[in-house]
Amino acid sequence: MIMKRVDKLNVLIDGQSVGTLALMKNHYVAFQYDKNWLKGGFSLNPFSLPLTDDVFIPQNMNCQGLFGVFEDSLPDAWGTLLMDRTLIQKQISPQSIGVLDRLSYIGNNGKGDITYEPAKTTIEPISNKHTLDEIREACNDIFNHRASNHLDELFAMGGSSGGARPKIYTTIDGEDWLIKFPHRQDDPNIGQMEYNYSQCAKRCGIHMTETRLFPSNQCAGYFGTKRFDRDKDHTKKHVSTAKALLDLPFDVPSLDYSSLLQLTDILTIHDEDDILQVFRLACFNVYAHNQDDHSKNFSFIYNKTTEKWHFAPAYDLTYSTTAYGEHTTSVNWNGRNPGKEELLAIAKKANIDQKKAKAMIEQIAAQVRHDLSEYIKDTQ
Repeated sequence: MIMKRVDKLNVLIDGQSVGTLALMKNHYVAFQYDKNWLKGGFSLNPFSLPLTDDVFIPQNMNCQGLFGVFEDSLPDAWGTLLMDRTLIQKQISPQSIGVLDRLSYIGNNGKGDITYEPAKTTIEPISNKHTLDEIREACNDIFNHRASNHLDELFAMGGSSGGARPKIYTTIDGEDWLIKFPHRQDDPNIGQMEYNYSQCAKRCGIHMTETRLFPSNQCAGYFGTKRFDRDKDHTKKHVSTAKALLDLPFDVPSLDYSSLLQLTDILTIHDEDDILQVFRLACFNVYAHNQDDHSKNFSFIYNKTTEKWHFAPAYDLTYSTTAYGEHTTSVNWNGRNPGKEELLAIAKKANIDQKKAKAMIEQIAAQVRHDLSEYIKDTQ
């Protein structure tokens, strides 16, 4: 079935109208703020969407014709697979719909606090009636093109999720969590590795939310982390990735840590703790061999009370090698084999004291060697 494409969507935050998205004939999607939002709201992106009464049109197709802040709401590989399977189940061709249709399927179930109306589906909360091992098996059915009786449940639990690995959003002890499962090409014990990485990162002084290794009868366990885009009372926070803020393409390397540090400096109004967090994360990714450090793996949170941006807790830290054998975010423009020299260079550009930077580099390198030697031994 080919359906008529959505050509206009309302954008909301906390139930208040923010503005309107409108599909243009050239496949770009224009945006304009609501007049009431202009009176008391905040800029969704201070760089490309200032709080003015203009019609904003993207300058390129880096973000599928959208501004990055809206493309952030769209799922990545796993969520897209779930959405496409759900569409096919409804006898709708995934190729027949556009980006606004997909945002309307996300509705109020996306990351962060941005929601879209009218929503094509109303996703009800799913009770935790299945074990994690059962959910993993249902995910494997999807990957292996087998019919699944749990497709609607999987879409409700993870249809807006980022990344390639299967995952679900769930509530544990009244708090919002994200739990990951191995991709069919992953080591079955990848959850144990990501948990070990998270513990090492915290010992390196990197801010992360609480992480756990949830038990399994099939592997060492499933990695889970508290969602940083939700408060304890489930209030949604406004979150944007570096990709979204800079309207960068996702499928090619497009960022350097020096640029990320500069973005952090400008956005947080020179917040030293945030700047040092980014630098620590750069050091960790270099020494822990995390080459999947793309621009969607760095986020910023806007505090609506203080009206300030801050660097978000770190996430998606694990051993990874890209297909081209380089860091997706380069270090002083070296992606293949960056080290201490490049890290000191980006620290200098960010006005980080060289003695302090050197001490951080040495501490993080030593901590990583101590904690993660079983994973990085072949890269040292």
